[in-house]
Amino acid sequence: MQLFVKDLTVIDFSYLCPVRGMVGESWIVDVLLDGGLDEQNMVLDFGKVKRIIKNTIDDVADHRLLIPTACSEVRWQQKGDRVWMDFSSDKGDIHLACPSQAFALIPSEVIDYESVNDFLKKALREVLPENVQGISLTLRSEVLDTPFYHYSHGLRKHDGNCQRIAHGHRSPVTVFENGIAEPKWDQYWAERWHDIYLGTEEDLVSVKTLELSKQTKISDETHYGFHYVAPQGDFQLAMPKHCCDLIPHDTTVEMLAEYMAKTLASKEPKSHFKVIAYEGIGKGAIAVRG
Repeated sequence: MQLFVKDLTVIDFSYLCPVRGMVGESWIVDVLLDGGLDEQNMVLDFGKVKRIIKNTIDDVADHRLLIPTACSEVRWQQKGDRVWMDFSSDKGDIHLACPSQAFALIPSEVIDYESVNDFLKKALREVLPENVQGISLTLRSEVLDTPFYHYSHGLRKHDGNCQRIAHGHRSPVTVFENGIAEPKWDQYWAERWHDIYLGTEEDLVSVKTLELSKQTKISDETHYGFHYVAPQGDFQLAMPKHCCDLIPHDTTVEMLAEYMAKTLASKEPKSHFKVIAYEGIGKGAIAVRG
């Protein structure tokens, strides 16, 4: 007998890519269970599917930075609950020092649907009841016919997992200028924030003050340093400058929508703008300017 749940959850995360650097992503998760019936004549109660499977997936991958540990460009070490991560990519070197829960260590050369699928299924086998004999996951991106961008960020003031300094989203945006949808502005943001790290100016520090791995050799000329202490611990990150856009406030979706509207209003002061900005899939904020 098989049991399925479409759109079980969405994983919002970032990952390291040898070509693109740090990439923000949002994937939808569908699940298919194969097994015998339990004493309730069910493979697994839908309430338990959502509680056990969704919670497990959220716990091991959501709002984390996924690291392909078999990639030759990755160097990492862990002492206690702290992890130091160094990564080389075509976009430049990336360095982090964070609590272990900021990362998901994927034993693969690349982060893709297959490697993450295997990682998640291994975690799920440890929590599912014995009558569930097989599990199949489908990971997929939202189908979009409008421009979108991939961004990573961290929210120092957030009391949940958004405080992790390198997690991200794949997000569309829709801009109306004087009440009319204006795709050129959608495309402007899609290009400006392509594979970007959105750094809050308040978190900006000299890279010389960061406690990164000993082999790290970078300068303030090439990298921005970000550092803050949040409820989950001490988060430090060094990113190539050309991969960052510095934002003068927090990078919540509410503030990003306002930032986009304000930026466009400064470009076209005689126009009225409405920005519909998404944070991943199916959620976001609306800001109006002008």
